Formats: sequence, C-alpha cells, structure tokens
Amino acid sequence: MNKTFKKNIGLLHLWLGLASGLIVFIVALTGSILVFEEELDEFFNPEFYKVATVKNEKLPVDVILAKIEKEYHITEIERIHTFHDPERTLIVTGTDSNKKDLIFAIDPYTGKVQTSIPEKGRFFSVVLDLHRHLILGEFGKAVTGISCLIFVFMLLSGMVLWWPKKLKNLKQRLTLKWSASFKRVNWDFHSTFGFYTFLVLLIISLTGLTWSYKWFESGIYLLADGTAKKPSAKVENPTKIDPKNDKAFFYQKIFSKTDSIYKFTGDTQIRIPSDTINSLMVIKLNTEKSIPNISSMVYFDKYTGEFLKTKPYESFSNGDKIRRLIYPIHTGSIYGYPTKILAFLVCLFAATLPITGLLIWTGRKKKKAQK
Repeated sequence: MNKTFKKNIGLLHLWLGLASGLIVFIVALTGSILVFEEELDEFFNPEFYKVATVKNEKLPVDVILAKIEKEYHITEIERIHTFHDPERTLIVTGTDSNKKDLIFAIDPYTGKVQTSIPEKGRFFSVVLDLHRHLILGEFGKAVTGISCLIFVFMLLSGMVLWWPKKLKNLKQRLTLKWSASFKRVNWDFHSTFGFYTFLVLLIISLTGLTWSYKWFESGIYLLADGTAKKPSAKVENPTKIDPKNDKAFFYQKIFSKTDSIYKFTGDTQIRIPSDTINSLMVIKLNTEKSIPNISSMVYFDKYTGEFLKTKPYESFSNGDKIRRLIYPIHTGSIYGYPTKILAFLVCLFAATLPITGLLIWTGRKKKKAQK
C-alpha cells in the first residue's frame, strides 16, 4: 500500500476521531442501553407492563377510554395498544386539556390505571432523544448524523491502518498481548477488537443513517423498488366531518374486525390521526413469525368506523419490507437475545474507541515532546 496514502488516511482518522469522539461516545453508550430497553424498563417499572391478576374477560376498550377521558381530562386519544399476552397491560397514549401527552398503562380486566407518565418524560424517551438528537432537536440530529458518517469512515480507515504490510504479521495483529505495556495493550485493544467488531459496527452505523438522512432511506427504496419514492402508509378519510352518530364500542369493534381479517397471533395498535384528512390505521404485529417487525395494516373511517381497506405485509414493496427490518437489525433484536447481546457488547466497545484513540494520540505527543 502507498505509504503517503496510508499516512494521509492516518491523519484523517486521527483528526476526525478527535472531532467526533465525544458524540460517538454518547451515541454508542446510549445505544448499548437501548438494546435492552424493554427488558430494563420492565424490570424497573413492572406495573407499566404486567397486571396483578389475569381474569377470564377483558373490559371493552371503549369503557376504559371513557373512564380515563373523564378522570384525566383527556381531550384526544392518539394510540391504543393491546397485546396478545394475557398478562400485559393496555397502553393508551392521549393528550390532556393542558396539551400534555400522557401514556397510560391500564389493567384491561378492571380498567384500573396502574401508572401514567408524560410521554417525553420516560427515562428511555430521554435516552432515545439523547441517542438521536443529543436533546438538541434538529441541530442535534444534524450533529449525530455527521458523526455517524464520520464513524463509518473511521471504521473503514481503521481497517486500512490495521492491515499489516506483510501477511506473515497477520497473526500478531489478530491477538492482544495482555502482558505487554499499557501503551501496547491500549493500542491492541483499540485496533484488534476494532477488527473483530468491524462488520457489526459497520452494519449498526449504516442502518443508523436511516434516521439521520432522507437520502439514505430513499436510496434503500431506489435499490429495492427502482424508485426513491417511499410508498405512503396513509389512506385519505372519506368522511370529513364527524357525524356524531352513536359510537357504542367504536374501538372494540375495530379491534374485533381487525382480528377477523388477520387471524394470526399478534399485538394490535390503533393509530388515530389528529387531522381530518387521514383515516384511522390499525397495525397488527405477527408474533408467529421468527423475524420481528412483520406487521399488516387495516384502515377505517376515523369518524364512522367503516372498513376502508387492508394492506397485508405480503403486499408491501421490497423497499418497505427492507425498511421494516432496519430497526431490528440496528438494535440487534433481529434474532433475539443472541444478536441483542452481540449488539450490546459491540456498542459498549464502540464507546471505548474515542477513549483508547485519545490515549494513543496523547502517548504519541508525549513521545515527540521527549525527543
């Protein structure tokens, strides 16, 4: 390899690493926490997830909604989430009279609110905001996006720098000599484990770009569907004004209709648009599949409850199917706990890279100063 080229790559690797190090540390550390978000959240907040006693029948959803609307002054229901697991709570998201978004975890058998928390006040909502936006809104999103692009370059340039001049030295590069000096162990830890985690970190970084850049997401659709345009998940609502007709068991009927259309086992979520343009969308997750995030949709008139259309998973474009896999790949949940543990360990290691890289740089500065 050309010596000048490798030297220039090394300089870019150094200065871009120093520039993005703090952001990489924050994103990697929060990412490792988010890998086990549901497990950790359920451990610390069991009342949000589980009911105390499983009974024979659940209350109609509309009865429960009427109760929380009255008691908590809820003016708008945004989402209703039911679960196939009989021990799971009913999750409802709504806006109160003070325009505050609240999440309710409710016992579906008794209608008792087990806990209610501000949507943006959840610990993991804050961690996710820190992971994606540094809690700085669009500016933070731009910073994490650029840092993610830099990290992709750092991975690729790191491979160039790690690659030995002669293949006979490959074995040495693949092992970490713990008995060596701290300086050597630090360098080996940074580069050798960097090699072993390279592919997983590259996949996590590239999939992460989906949330930072529209052009990256459009590229997925262009490669998969031949067009960069993402198919719309929305269906226009035919009724423009609420007729105020009798709406007894309105949402319960929608859940029942969805189950009659899609007979597979799964969790179901109703999303209610706040505008008058779009229809009500129901998403049913197919938990019978080994791969996560396989869902089918049904659309209903948000005012009358009239069935409009179905959109089964089989009808999704190739781009949509790939896009739905991005999240489980990025979080490591694609194949359950084995890939989750791998993603957790790899993200933790990624958080050490800016630190070990900084130590390598300061060690070299001291060495030059002594000459």
